[in-house]
Amino acid sequence: MSWGQRDFMVPGRSLAVGDRGMVAASHPAVTLAAVDILRSGGNAVDAAIAAIALQGVIDPHMTGIGGDCFAIYAPASGKPVAINGSGRAPAKAEPGWFRQLGLMSIPDDSPHAVTIPGAVDAWCRLSADHGSKGLDEVFAPAIKAAESGFVVTPRAALDWARYANRIERHQTGAPVYLPGGTAPVVGGKLSHPALGATLRRIAREGRAAFYEGAVADEIVSILKALGGLMEADDLATARSDYVTPISADYRDHQIWQCPPNGQGVAALLIARILAGYDMTDTTLGEADRIHLLAEATKAAYRQRDALLADPSFRPFDIDALLSERSVATLRSRISRERASAPTDFDMPVHRDTAYVAVADRDGNMVSLINSLFFAFGSGIYAPRSGVLLQNRGSGFSLIDGHPNVIAPGKRPFHTIIPGLLAKHDRPVMAFGVMGGQYQATGHLQILSGMLDRGMDIQQSSDAPRSFAFDGAVTLEPTIPGAVADDLIGRGHRVVWADEPLGGYQAVHVDTSRGVMFGASDHRKDGIALAA
Repeated sequence: MSWGQRDFMVPGRSLAVGDRGMVAASHPAVTLAAVDILRSGGNAVDAAIAAIALQGVIDPHMTGIGGDCFAIYAPASGKPVAINGSGRAPAKAEPGWFRQLGLMSIPDDSPHAVTIPGAVDAWCRLSADHGSKGLDEVFAPAIKAAESGFVVTPRAALDWARYANRIERHQTGAPVYLPGGTAPVVGGKLSHPALGATLRRIAREGRAAFYEGAVADEIVSILKALGGLMEADDLATARSDYVTPISADYRDHQIWQCPPNGQGVAALLIARILAGYDMTDTTLGEADRIHLLAEATKAAYRQRDALLADPSFRPFDIDALLSERSVATLRSRISRERASAPTDFDMPVHRDTAYVAVADRDGNMVSLINSLFFAFGSGIYAPRSGVLLQNRGSGFSLIDGHPNVIAPGKRPFHTIIPGLLAKHDRPVMAFGVMGGQYQATGHLQILSGMLDRGMDIQQSSDAPRSFAFDGAVTLEPTIPGAVADDLIGRGHRVVWADEPLGGYQAVHVDTSRGVMFGASDHRKDGIALAA
């Protein structure tokens, strides 16, 4: 079956197709805002920032200005560049201080879980260096939604109600996020004027409007009142970093990821392991594919959890990890017939992230992901500035010798990873899979569907998903029971997913034909649209 030729007699989504720009996001209003930026002459960077700023207003459980950001920008000509907009622990965050409090881990709703938000600095830097419009125009959709109001979509309402308790714990955000004491229903209308005013200030004054002055003072004051360690200097000195993407080959393509402290290296390791099997073999059954992906995931995540941390504090040799010698050793331990021992996980699990993929008329691409970590982050809210603060610091360890042990100025292990696919070193697709720990596996589940099974980027999204994590293989209920029985027979503990695995968006550019394709996951509210 060729790209775009789906069976129109069964439920599904068609590819978005165009030739003057493409956007895919997990909320329809977000996609439309980015398309409007492209149509008004903006480039991919302008559109991506407009999209994610708006999503922080209308999907506040998923993302916001109090969170972190990673992005890969791929100019139509030239090499891709990545930006690490993840925040650091405060300068006073010594591990011994937490142990003196009797803590064994960092509570996910505490002020100690709040790392310095990095997203705003990353947005401002990307905009200044690679954008074509001012932040006043780029932030206009977000400001309008915050000040004039927006309506709540179905998946947003589901998640909002499911995680409302994270706002209830601290209460300061309840008047905004739980009007009348309850989560908004589908079609409910909300506004957030305090956040709109802060976005206006950032648009006018740049990053200093967030990291210095009244907004920063309020954030520090609220955290200190709760016993936190953040100081004004922690915010004032926060900076994002440009970094060189890392890559691995897969089926005549190159997969590009941000380097650590994100888990992109785990996606590359899964790819390197699976490259040793003939995943194009049409005789492979669904259970075979799930089993091999599960075993590659377990092998890669064991390495990830043992090695991955802020490279400024705990560097490791990525090239050696991805080398054929290393990968062959890991692959040799995988049996096609039997599951390996389950892998336990000792860090927090989260599923709440927003991702956007954009290509502009010139073929420039942006793969951008933004997150508060847990739903509604820490639940700690600064009411005058409208900033809901992330809880990424709850992913730090308090165990001596652990690669991810907390330290002053250290960035925590990050699950959020934007992806970029290239062919012959020329970028062809910006893609991302939301879903916390699932993301690295999700990248390869999508790419294997495309590159091994001939699916287009929407068909690969629509396919059922699985995830081997924390001692079990989780299956979406669209996978047949016979497949589950086969996996159980191989020694896997199988559980059925009680919510969708991840949420995927992608934009693909066919440079030979001058055509662009977009895909958006049915597991979210979003859409892909051509400009």
